[in-house]
Amino acid sequence: MRTVYAATLITVGWLGVCAPAQAAGEPAKTAQAMGGQILTDQKGMTLYTFDKDAGGKSTCNGPCAANWPPLAAAADAKPMGKYTVITRDDGVKQWAYSGKPLYTWAKDAKPGDTTGDGVNNVWHVAKP
Repeated sequence: MRTVYAATLITVGWLGVCAPAQAAGEPAKTAQAMGGQILTDQKGMTLYTFDKDAGGKSTCNGPCAANWPPLAAAADAKPMGKYTVITRDDGVKQWAYSGKPLYTWAKDAKPGDTTGDGVNNVWHVAKP
């Protein structure tokens, strides 16, 4: 019985140490693309900004958000460096970079795709 209890403590302790380290990381990464450095999510998918967003507020809701999924932030996420957390109209938290909300593009099929850049002349690859 003591062996099982000790193993449980070790496992729980290990999870407790690893989880915060992951959560403490920045919400996006920097990658190299043809046009220079860009921001990607943790899976390597390109992040975008929307010209119609202003004042640290997302205006991409409903069908727009289905095509341009917001980069979700945990309910308890805290700002770090140039990354801030905004609250969307539906109450969900979203990451922003330099005050601009961040999104992925549903039509990007794989990491490194940038097919959303320039869509309707209002969507742009996010750059650090």
